[in-house]
Amino acid sequence: MAEETENAAGTAGFLLEMGMLKRAKRAGWWIAGVKDPETIAEHSFRTGIVGSVLAMMEGADAAKVALLCLFHDTQETRVGDIPHIGRRYVEAAPNTKVTADQVSAAHPAVSAGVQRIVDEYENDTSIEVLCARDADKLECLIQAVEYREQGYQNVQGWIDTSIAKLKTQSAQALAEAALAMSSVEWQKTYLP
Repeated sequence: MAEETENAAGTAGFLLEMGMLKRAKRAGWWIAGVKDPETIAEHSFRTGIVGSVLAMMEGADAAKVALLCLFHDTQETRVGDIPHIGRRYVEAAPNTKVTADQVSAAHPAVSAGVQRIVDEYENDTSIEVLCARDADKLECLIQAVEYREQGYQNVQGWIDTSIAKLKTQSAQALAEAALAMSSVEWQKTYLP
């Protein structure tokens, strides 16, 4: 019973820690001048949606891709969202190591499962991982388009970098389409 209580407390602690992602802002956008950037959780949510869509288009397992996307930035509760320029000067622990620490007191099945998901995202080359990584970049591109519409002009670098890193044809096609429309284009389907 004591071990069960410890496992529950460790798992609950992990869940509480994940709540920090709802408050932590994506730091790279500050460099572009965005005063109130999206949170890591907001980014991860849409990355999961984008990943699912990409998986459907690429014939991959959409649920697995969504799961990979959901956990891809969970380590940022411990190391923060280090902008790419910051990575020149700061060396963070590998995401797999951070994850192992995060779930070290969790229920053994949770610990093993979360570590397996992060390890796969970080080290595998499956179509699901490819879709998840493309989803991360495509979400960044879409966010940059939205910020540009809001008047932030210093986002082109994020758009260019994201496009250059996309691997799947579906992600490339979606990026091209997103760049050719406004963020409220979807409303035209329903509004006269």
